[in-house]
Amino acid sequence: MEMSPNNSSTRRRYRVKDAACVFLIVVACSSGPSLALMDDEKQPTFLTGSVGESVVLNCQLEFPHDIAIPYILRWSKDGDVMFQWYDGMVTIAEDYDGRVSRVAWDPLTQSFYPDANHQSYGKAALNLTSIRESDQGWYECRVYFPNRTPNTGRNGTWFHLTVDGGTLLAIPPINQTTMEGDTAHFKCVTKEDGAQVTWFKDGVPFSELPSLSARSRISSDGSLTISPTDMADPGYYHCEVSNEMGEKQSAGAHLNVEYKAKVIYSPSEQHLPHGRPGLLDCHFRANPPLTYLRWEKDGFLFDPYNVQGVFLMHNGSLYFNKVDGSHGGMYTCIPYNELGTEGPSQPMRVLITRPPVFIIKPNNLYVRKVGETLSMPCDARHDVDESALTADAELGVPPPSTGKPAISWTRDGALIPHSRSSISGGNLTIVNVQKEDRGFYQCVASNEASTIIAEAELMIENVAPRAPYNLTANSTLTTISLRWVPGYRKPKQEYSVWYRREDSSEWKTLKILSMGTREAVVSNLNPGTMYDLMVLSQDVHGDGMFSKAIRVRTKGISPHSGNTSKRVLNDFSGPFGFSEVMGPPKNVTVSVHNEGYLVSWQPPEPTTEGVHEVPMQLVYTLRWAQGSQEHVIGKAETADTSFLVRGLDEDQTYHFQVVAIGPGDALSASSRFVLHVPPYRRMKAITVGVLVGISFLLLAAVASYFGRRAFLRHQKNSDRKIYNMLVGRQGHGGCKIGIPPETTKTAEPLFMIKQPTLNTALNPFECSDEMGGSVWSCYSDGHM
Repeated sequence: MEMSPNNSSTRRRYRVKDAACVFLIVVACSSGPSLALMDDEKQPTFLTGSVGESVVLNCQLEFPHDIAIPYILRWSKDGDVMFQWYDGMVTIAEDYDGRVSRVAWDPLTQSFYPDANHQSYGKAALNLTSIRESDQGWYECRVYFPNRTPNTGRNGTWFHLTVDGGTLLAIPPINQTTMEGDTAHFKCVTKEDGAQVTWFKDGVPFSELPSLSARSRISSDGSLTISPTDMADPGYYHCEVSNEMGEKQSAGAHLNVEYKAKVIYSPSEQHLPHGRPGLLDCHFRANPPLTYLRWEKDGFLFDPYNVQGVFLMHNGSLYFNKVDGSHGGMYTCIPYNELGTEGPSQPMRVLITRPPVFIIKPNNLYVRKVGETLSMPCDARHDVDESALTADAELGVPPPSTGKPAISWTRDGALIPHSRSSISGGNLTIVNVQKEDRGFYQCVASNEASTIIAEAELMIENVAPRAPYNLTANSTLTTISLRWVPGYRKPKQEYSVWYRREDSSEWKTLKILSMGTREAVVSNLNPGTMYDLMVLSQDVHGDGMFSKAIRVRTKGISPHSGNTSKRVLNDFSGPFGFSEVMGPPKNVTVSVHNEGYLVSWQPPEPTTEGVHEVPMQLVYTLRWAQGSQEHVIGKAETADTSFLVRGLDEDQTYHFQVVAIGPGDALSASSRFVLHVPPYRRMKAITVGVLVGISFLLLAAVASYFGRRAFLRHQKNSDRKIYNMLVGRQGHGGCKIGIPPETTKTAEPLFMIKQPTLNTALNPFECSDEMGGSVWSCYSDGHM
């Protein structure tokens, strides 16, 4: 049966369609891993929050080639845009106004926060506060690059927030910012009509804040209104809802009250010491913070940058390096912030006062017997500088006052009892001296400008100086806590603890840095070991005495004990090193995680004979370095045996090391684990390119195959038509060609065309004549 041309073309179309289907199947199968990988990157994050609380939707922002370019950050909730940021312009939906903000973005500097607390979040992360029940749903983070094609990349992800609404609170309060004098309103809508609402400011009930309560009212639904607001109102406000069943639920928000910069205190007179440094303060408050402060002197601008020896400090105060008579006068200060100023301060008269100087000072040391009388002289006057007086007179500055400075006495920094002491003309007299009068006495002379001190020590004969006494101690496995009573008080008394093992002749010292401390903790000791301890007291001159030694044993069993029974080290450290008893953390491994790389390890094992258990409480420090082992780029502490590291760069080599920290800061470090982060993006791009190339090659091969078959079929049909035409001219008995007319009946034909016979040895359609001369040949491949 012959196939018509239409049927042949129809079959060709079906074969082309089959080829296209084969191509699509090949591409789909080849791209399967890439599509699955993309789906993995878009896996949603499921979060849970309670009404009134806050939650961070952590979304990463990755710039192309790590180069910052303009971008649009868009957050949507259930398909509706709730937050959008572009070039500093923020658009927030009404239901989320005042409740959403970017975590890693500083709105003041218009840049990302540099500190580590914010770097743990993605640059597109969003903070949602004062959660409501209506906030439950799907959130999508999407970043667009308007100046780049395509305008989206790997940025963006999905979040689902489940809100635990509770049973009492329907709408929690949200953060408020208002101007001073305006009204602030906090919602606290309850679900039950009979619920009771109590409001607190910074944890204090409103009932204990009469000034705030007088300007506040609570509505029937539990909401709070403060009118008018005051600059003292900023703080954390939270409402607590309770019902008849005893159930409670609370939520809170912050109130920020802004106002112009204002002066809150201005003294009428300010004394500065002549010839010494002086400070002139401007007492102000400002919210937003201070941006500029202007000083005026005697009605004219006073620019400290143009006055030698005068400096403007960061808080707006004037610092005089060396006060002289020209610095006196009437000063006013005017603070400014972004909102402006409330005006200048009241005029402050600056008076230049001579500091006091001692005319008579007591001796450094007095020795008396019990029952005797002691008199210590002391007198002072204002300092006088004749040249300075002459210069002040030329400037019209009035001379300083001629009165005497005030003189008082103290003992060891405390007031002296008046039962046996008296002060006359600056002199101190003590009658019937007793041993408890021993100590250091200070004569204090002061005026409006400054204060000076002269010191004397009183010692009692036949009463030995007393060293620290009543030493008491408590011990743990590796520490000893020591307390004592000072022998006598000195203004600048220093202490140090001396300790040693019972079987050692070498003493170690522990310096007490705080002078007022009467206790110390000696750490890094061996368990089950006896120690000798004593306290040394010293004054500024280095003189001092040792206390009696006290002997204390630490808890536990000594690591050098001959007892080979099982020892449990719950808190071990000591001078001999943690690693002598404990081995390093083992089997450090790094595995790929959905959110980064999970570093895992096993706890250390004991390495000392007789120790069978590891410390139960260890802290691990994980450090990782990029490229060089010395270049540490990250560190984290954890009590677990694993930690998730985020933000590693691709195509980089990292070194990980785990350090076990025992009590007393003893350390034991693991071996380093080297990880090379593959270039996933480049590998993905290469893989996709190779797959696309292979797919096109397959398509070309399939198209070439079916095209060749169609061409051969067409050529075969053409040859068959020629053959049928020639055979048709001969009729059923063949045809005669080249016979002259006169020999048509009698002459033999020159040659005859025979019906073609199939030559199976050559080709199915090869033809020959009787004389062996080939007239034409037909081949199975269609060529002639």
